[in-house]
Amino acid sequence: MPSSTAQPEATSPKRVRITDLRYPVLTESQQQTWAYAEANPITLSVDSVLSAAREQTGLGDFGPDDFRERLALWLDEIDADPNRSPVSRMTTHAACTRYAANRLRVLDVLRRHPEIHDEEIVAPIIVVGLPRSGTTHLLNLMSADSRFRSLPLWESQEPVPFAGDELGVDGVDPRLLRSQERWNQMQAKSPLVAAMHPMTPEHIHEELELESLDFSSYNFEWMSSMAPRWRDYYLAHDQRPHYEFIKTMLKLLQWLRGPNRWILKCPQHLEQLGPLMDTFPDATVVMTHRDPVSVVQSAATMVGYGARMNFHELDLDAVCDYWIDRVSRLLDAGTRDLALIPDERRVDVYFDQFMANDIGTVEHIYNRAGLEMTEQARGEIREYMSSHKRGSGGQVVYDLRADFGREPAELRTRFANYFDAFSVKVEVL
Repeated sequence: MPSSTAQPEATSPKRVRITDLRYPVLTESQQQTWAYAEANPITLSVDSVLSAAREQTGLGDFGPDDFRERLALWLDEIDADPNRSPVSRMTTHAACTRYAANRLRVLDVLRRHPEIHDEEIVAPIIVVGLPRSGTTHLLNLMSADSRFRSLPLWESQEPVPFAGDELGVDGVDPRLLRSQERWNQMQAKSPLVAAMHPMTPEHIHEELELESLDFSSYNFEWMSSMAPRWRDYYLAHDQRPHYEFIKTMLKLLQWLRGPNRWILKCPQHLEQLGPLMDTFPDATVVMTHRDPVSVVQSAATMVGYGARMNFHELDLDAVCDYWIDRVSRLLDAGTRDLALIPDERRVDVYFDQFMANDIGTVEHIYNRAGLEMTEQARGEIREYMSSHKRGSGGQVVYDLRADFGREPAELRTRFANYFDAFSVKVEVL
């Protein structure tokens, strides 16, 4: 277990410097979580996960069995690594059980309501771009427009209600309350996460959470900090069947409640533009662009901070190398496959310009998508911005040199092809 003395992380309520990134110092809550996981060892196997999901739901039909191979690889990637912490084992089992239980509930609804398959997903707006490049902020801005259907975190975590769920007297969905409890626990265990990537229940989330019910997305790499065996398997297999799974999930959610024009986003789509466009051929694709060195600096810090709970001995250099490679793969694939997006339905959004003109950027996207920026939409977006000030949860101060020993200029050569293709402003000097 990492050191467990007092944790010297925050330098002020707003600007936060993580001083123990390389040699983690656990908070009291993190120590308690570690001790609990150590005292309650987990068996990581397909049978243990599926048995737990059956017990939770009272259901037993998981549909086609091909997902078992993928689930087995997820579990074995953690189980076979002696450096994995008991917390990593516990959280992996819990996440996989939740996905399996949700799969059971979803397939049960689909069997009872075959008309769901007749739903149509028409002309979605899909944001693609590197993680930490403004995709989340852009998604949440457009999702404030009530004409759109989006995926709040609470719904992505539990796409269909549990048996016996009923709205409270205040009209609140029990799924939202359970999501709030998860967020409370996450903040207690990882107190700086709100400053890097808030996960409040109403926060609009990525559809890769839906794909996780089919156990095929790069989401597992984020969950586990690094997953090279899964990465290689996932990249070697055609993801079109799993994008069709996402589409079916969207039909189900649309059938449950409208409106019916979707706003979606996921950085994974950068390396899956073929499956994405085959599945949603009439989509408007919004591609965000940001200095990939800044992305690496931010992503490696965020993953490295979470990794303190995933390993007995944290190798921060390995975490950094892994996510440099992942960012490079995403950019190489996205640049290579750019022509798969019709020019008239691609919108490029540059991070610096977006940050300087939030609403103007959204209006530009709407113009390209053939959608009017109404006064009501403008007001809804402004109201969202007013109640969700950037940096209100604190702002982490990132430092690629001090934390990872990497020189930005040297690292930038790794992304030369991307800089040749796009006029991206250099941020980290």
